[in-house]
Amino acid sequence: MQVSVNVRASRIVEEMIARQDEIGVSVYKVGEGTVIDAGVEASGGYLAGRYLTEVCLGGLGSVTMTWKQYGEMSLPAVVVSTDHPSIALLGSQFAGWQIKVEKFFAMGSGPARSLALKPKELYEKIGYRDEADTAVIVLETTQKPDEAVVEYVSSACNVEPKDLYIILASTSSLAGSTQISGRIVETGLHKLLDVGFDPKLVLYGSGCAPIAPVHPKFQRAMGRTNDALLYGGETFFTVKYEDDEELRRIVEQVPSSKSRDYGRSFFETFKEAGYDFYKIDPALFAPACITVNNLKTGSVYRAGQINEKVLKESFFGH
Repeated sequence: MQVSVNVRASRIVEEMIARQDEIGVSVYKVGEGTVIDAGVEASGGYLAGRYLTEVCLGGLGSVTMTWKQYGEMSLPAVVVSTDHPSIALLGSQFAGWQIKVEKFFAMGSGPARSLALKPKELYEKIGYRDEADTAVIVLETTQKPDEAVVEYVSSACNVEPKDLYIILASTSSLAGSTQISGRIVETGLHKLLDVGFDPKLVLYGSGCAPIAPVHPKFQRAMGRTNDALLYGGETFFTVKYEDDEELRRIVEQVPSSKSRDYGRSFFETFKEAGYDFYKIDPALFAPACITVNNLKTGSVYRAGQINEKVLKESFFGH
């Protein structure tokens, strides 16, 4: 299926703009580009976070809110499902574009990546690139972009600045926390890719993760939002694979519990690493649980577990 994730996402953006007062976002122009603040200065909450997640998925997934029990804790949670996992999750949602323009820095995710091909090798693996006259990017940041950022992103996407939409949310916002938990299925698929599984063999994906309570300090918020995925996130994938035994071995490699850094809150691990992501074992960035159903044989394999102890320490201990 050849679809434009940017065109689909732009329809969601239009709805966000139409409902801006209702969902607590603010819309303004920077040069000719349109910026939607969903959680830097704006008060965007769960609804804004849901829209952010839908935009990140390129309009190729469903996002719903629920309430879930984690031991003695009852927490809001987000459920994400997609019938187009490679394109929606890796081709759009994955935060794979570091936006650096002078003093501005943000992690970029969403459909615009598929126009700029950031990173190019990932698009080669999934066999997708978008062609559209409009671009939509989601930036996880506390900074407001200036015209130089608008020019840089629009140029990289080969669109006119007037056709660029930039959506902002900080990690220390409810909308930001919601959309990070909404990355649970992408986290699982990316880990499958890391352990050598061809993502094009994944037909469907679904997942659920708790929405981390907001913390005003960035490093604490970063810790909580990661813990929501690493210790509370569950994924379910439907695949077609020839070798059941090999599939079982692959599934066992996926959960965050396979990491040498597993077992402590992410904030503690991050702090010990000198707040340097590259000193953290990459195997940690994975869902707590994964279940895979092989349509070829009907087999179902599961690995990992929810770690309620670390979730409680992370969410209620600071």
